[in-house]
Amino acid sequence: MFEIRIICETPDRESVVNGLRSQFNIGRVRSSLSLTSGGERLYITADLPAAKPWPTSEQAYADAPGVGYELEVTREILMDTPLSPNLNREYWLRRAAALDRMALGLAPGHEATPGALIEAAINLMDLDSAAGLGPSGYADGPYHPDHPESIRDPRGYVRQEFAIWHKNNQ
Repeated sequence: MFEIRIICETPDRESVVNGLRSQFNIGRVRSSLSLTSGGERLYITADLPAAKPWPTSEQAYADAPGVGYELEVTREILMDTPLSPNLNREYWLRRAAALDRMALGLAPGHEATPGALIEAAINLMDLDSAAGLGPSGYADGPYHPDHPESIRDPRGYVRQEFAIWHKNNQ
């Protein structure tokens, strides 16, 4: 829990409070007149919102093509096309998602090492971070690639991004 103090003009009070409410869990707003600016001083107790859960593997890969197909697509991307940033992202996203499914045992006959999975996930996160597309993340997921939750759980980031990408590319 922390306290926020803001000095703002009285007409801006509502939009300031609504903006804070959209980013934090806020308590009661206390206010007083600002002696220096003629506006208002707002005192607000706040907490960070609870972390949003990552998609489960079932949610992320519900309608995804088979792992064998995904591996073939990634092989074709590498063999047939010079890697541009978008194809590079598609390659790392599909590879990381296939390795995640293999590590979960969702792809009989295919095995993945945890190291290969984490390497692919980190490559995807690095690409998304370098793209500099803002705090909403590459595909507008709740967690951007540099978010502490993404760094803590790269597999969760892969599932989030694959679920959004697959939904948008069906």
